[in-house]
Amino acid sequence: MLIIPAIDLKEGQCVRLKQGLMDQVTIFSNSPGEQARHWLDQGARRLHVVDLDGAFAGKPKNERAIKEIVKAVGDDIPVQLGGGIRDLDTIERCLDDGVSYVIIGTAAVKNPGVLHDACGAFPGHIIVGLDAKEGKVAVDGWSKMTGHDVIDLAKKYEDYGVEAIIYTDIGRDGMLTGVNIEATVKLAQALLIPVIASGGLAGIDDIRRLCAVEQEGISAAIAGRAIYDGSLDFAQAQAEADRVAAS
Repeated sequence: MLIIPAIDLKEGQCVRLKQGLMDQVTIFSNSPGEQARHWLDQGARRLHVVDLDGAFAGKPKNERAIKEIVKAVGDDIPVQLGGGIRDLDTIERCLDDGVSYVIIGTAAVKNPGVLHDACGAFPGHIIVGLDAKEGKVAVDGWSKMTGHDVIDLAKKYEDYGVEAIIYTDIGRDGMLTGVNIEATVKLAQALLIPVIASGGLAGIDDIRRLCAVEQEGISAAIAGRAIYDGSLDFAQAQAEADRVAAS
């Protein structure tokens, strides 16, 4: 299982939010490039980058910081990027800037035609981010709830040809209360494409619990607040995941 460090960007800085609330922000670094290099040095094999300003504005707002991150890791590891990516031109620009995977969230729900076209135009590079609370999907930086069922939407997107689904439990994100294993497994079992777990990763026990259900189709877990505040040692987490996989 891959453990993927998250870098959330707000006004060019690396931050973490609680439950997606822009007024519940903690700044961790003023240098996105240095932060990316730090995780690379710690053994990261992929980075998860979110343009928080972009998610709320509906278009990328931290392009300079994103380019810093891509430049800092070079060709060593892939970068997956989400936040305000809602049309084909933006996707193409992100890929041209060196991003390996583009995460489409709100646009996938509001305008599924864009997602369908993106999968055709950029095969192998499109990931869908589904953010949910109690099984229902949220959009617009988690500010609006929809009536859409997570599993129903994920199945539709799988048919489009997306590379993977990132599933985030909004109620747990940034709260260090543990990953919603049950809901993540339920989604993974309904799909053939990989599911990436997100939201609430709190400590090494969460890594072990996720590794125990990896065979259900959970390929990775995104680590955020826990690796920044020290409750989870990233290098130890990836080493533990590798140990379980090898045993």
